[in-house]
Amino acid sequence: MKPLLERYRIFRSRDAEETRAFLRRKDYQFEVAPREATQLDACLNGIYTPGLYLGYVHYGGLPVEFSPSLSRTDYWIQLPLRGQTEASIGGHVVACNPNRAVIASPAHERCRFLSEADGARIQLSLSQAVLAGQLAALLGEAPHAAIEFAPDMDLTTGYGRSLARYVLMAATDLDQPDSVLSNPTMMSMFEQLIVTGLLLSHRHNYTKALRSRKGSIAPRDVKRAVDYLEARLDAPVTLAELVEASGVPGRTLLKHFRDSKGVSPMRYLRNARFQQVRQALMAAQPGESVTTIALKCGFAHMGRFSVEYRTRFGESPSETLRQRRWYSVSWAKS
Repeated sequence: MKPLLERYRIFRSRDAEETRAFLRRKDYQFEVAPREATQLDACLNGIYTPGLYLGYVHYGGLPVEFSPSLSRTDYWIQLPLRGQTEASIGGHVVACNPNRAVIASPAHERCRFLSEADGARIQLSLSQAVLAGQLAALLGEAPHAAIEFAPDMDLTTGYGRSLARYVLMAATDLDQPDSVLSNPTMMSMFEQLIVTGLLLSHRHNYTKALRSRKGSIAPRDVKRAVDYLEARLDAPVTLAELVEASGVPGRTLLKHFRDSKGVSPMRYLRNARFQQVRQALMAAQPGESVTTIALKCGFAHMGRFSVEYRTRFGESPSETLRQRRWYSVSWAKS
């Protein structure tokens, strides 16, 4: 299996002491049997955003043990691509493999992971502050205690299957020169998708509270959210901002927004951005190109933009622009 996220290489070494020292600086303990150390081939690739880390790791043909320091406050999700990792989290032991992920919450006293030889996995780290802020937006009030997730996640069904697919697609996309997710707006949307989905769909100590808050809202509350999105088509938008704009707790807003508009707020925002760029192409002035118009509307990667544009509208952006120019010339001659 070819390593993922090779465009974002962080560390590569066959030296056990060098690897141990590097991980110690990241507040990780790392152990490998001395007699097997010559088989080490440590590869750590990854990308950092303000609230999220997406990484790929393998250690070569030997088993390794690693443990996060108690000083770490982030949440770690291990999604094996190959091989098995045994995770000991608090009083739980989870056999983690390509069908089952594990989530380590910082509230647990100690976490220990034992990865078998030739294993490879995707790591997803989520900021405690970002998760707590998103939970507060969903609840309509600040959480009174740290979030504790159920440590095991089935990747063959439900949200677990969706999460595995989203994360693998993101890692694959980021390896491309024209990656959509290298656009800060798109990465912000990806972060929102992961954090909100995790809080709404995976078990934790606030699941009951989230499910009990399904109050009704007025159509004007949804309209305030729509107006906020429409006014910010070229910028990242967070759930917390939508909650503040609409005055409605996020869990309630998401439900009623989907009931009213048929899509989530983030999907509505993406749809509206494509409508905006199409209208701009149809109203283009002489000298304006597809690239300049798309960039103004927040699309940074022309290849991916053109593919999705054609899928949505049945023609390429350049065809839309040519038709506009043809109609303009025809009108001028008539």
